[in-house]
Amino acid sequence: MLDVRKVREQFPILHQEVNGAPLVYLDNAATSQKPLQVTEALEDYYRRYNSNVHRGVHTLSNVATDAYEGARDKVQSFINAGKREEIVFTRGTTTAINTVAASFGRANVQEGDEIVLTPMEHHSNLIPWQQLAKATGAVLKYIPLQPDGTVSVESARSTISERTKIVTMVHVSNVFGTMNPVKEVAQIAHENGAVMVVDGAQSTPHKKVDVQDLNCDFFAFSAHKMCGPTGIGVLYGKKRLLEDMEPFEFGGEMIDEVGLYDATWKEVPYKFEGGTPIIAGAIGLNAAIDFLNEIGLDDIKTHEQQLAKYAMDELASYDDIEVYGPPADERAGIVTFNIHDVHPHDTATVLDTKGVAIRAGHHCARPLMNWLDVAATARASFYLYNTEEDVDAFVDALVTTKEYFGDVYAE
Repeated sequence: MLDVRKVREQFPILHQEVNGAPLVYLDNAATSQKPLQVTEALEDYYRRYNSNVHRGVHTLSNVATDAYEGARDKVQSFINAGKREEIVFTRGTTTAINTVAASFGRANVQEGDEIVLTPMEHHSNLIPWQQLAKATGAVLKYIPLQPDGTVSVESARSTISERTKIVTMVHVSNVFGTMNPVKEVAQIAHENGAVMVVDGAQSTPHKKVDVQDLNCDFFAFSAHKMCGPTGIGVLYGKKRLLEDMEPFEFGGEMIDEVGLYDATWKEVPYKFEGGTPIIAGAIGLNAAIDFLNEIGLDDIKTHEQQLAKYAMDELASYDDIEVYGPPADERAGIVTFNIHDVHPHDTATVLDTKGVAIRAGHHCARPLMNWLDVAATARASFYLYNTEEDVDAFVDALVTTKEYFGDVYAE
């Protein structure tokens, strides 16, 4: 069982007041806070062995290279990739997905081919495919959502066809917390000769991920949502696919031989890591993975789902609060909602005066807002350091919000 009080000791940022109230941080789907274990690892790198990697023969470079490549091994184990060469460090989930769209997509998708996705995708897993379709003449097809915001395997099967070249899907929705059946959809994709691309930004920090069990062809996630630093993410790709792909960026470490009129690239994963690598980011990600492993992903998932259920049970007491998405036992630790007749930005602003940090807006998912027929929503997202007391403070602040705007509208 997760000892939340002990966990919170690792996060000094949580022990402060905001606007005269104890901070309640419920914006974890946007970015998580960083434990001392991670910030100390970053400080240690910059203070003790800051150096570029791979290219030097001096001691500091060797130490930094070992730390950087050690992070690659750690990520391989964390998501159970078959080979370390299948782990590419990127600037984040967005860059990882863009790499697949620009490199694999441009080489393999032609006019009339299909790219299948869902209406719940984050813009980072939507716009790259829109651009690919425009550039190639491919057709975008969308798996229809069920009324509760879930994806059925049957709907996926009826949408994917022999013309489909790429199927892409978010593992966990950043709006609904929906846990999508990516393993089953990957099988359908492969039966039709397509590849499966998974946006794992909202799943990897909160549950065990096994890319071999999912049998996806590409999987992307970011460090900053899983207690790691900003500016680094991971693209997992099956080695045979990565080897056939052309690089997305050119220069620096990805080069093998260079002449005046041509050049050749290094082997994977290095041909996708142009320029000076994200060294400190990788070291911080390594420390974040150690931190999460020490706590246990299963315990983290259980804890977050319990908080989501507790919050949803509390919100169910109010007829004028609408919660979107599936039941609590079918979602991750995300609760997206609206107070009737109150703009979500106003809700978030009032909550901030009570020290409660939530997200309000379209959450980089405008098509999903259109599907809901709303302009925006408010979102509370939980992580391993949140408590039931945080939920209580959140609900109390919502009651204050309701009362405030009820008085305003009554005037």
